[in-house]
Amino acid sequence: MQDSMFIGLDVHKATISVAVAQGKRGGEVRHWGTIPHRPDHVRRLAEKLGCAGRRLHLCYEAGPCGYGLHRQLTELGHDCMVVAPSLIPVKAGDRVKTDRRDAAMLAKLHRAGELTAV
Repeated sequence: MQDSMFIGLDVHKATISVAVAQGKRGGEVRHWGTIPHRPDHVRRLAEKLGCAGRRLHLCYEAGPCGYGLHRQLTELGHDCMVVAPSLIPVKAGDRVKTDRRDAAMLAKLHRAGELTAV
């Protein structure tokens, strides 16, 4: 898992917020940035993060944006999981929701194996 990277995506119609968690347990989880929700930008993101033979494990919440992103990422050869929003573990009292925090939480939970695919 040292050469793996777990990526949480908070997907919207126009943008995708990206957070990255290193493969080792306890590794750094950081916000990578926000990209336009367009196939060419998603492809460039996967190429940039997957350089040096790194295995990418991506995940995002199921929603109105559908499975187009999932199909694109799996065609590029990466592991992609679509997560049921109702099955994401949430801390009690954690009510602040931002794109940045949601993406980081998805990356962290995906690395820990806490997410359930649709």
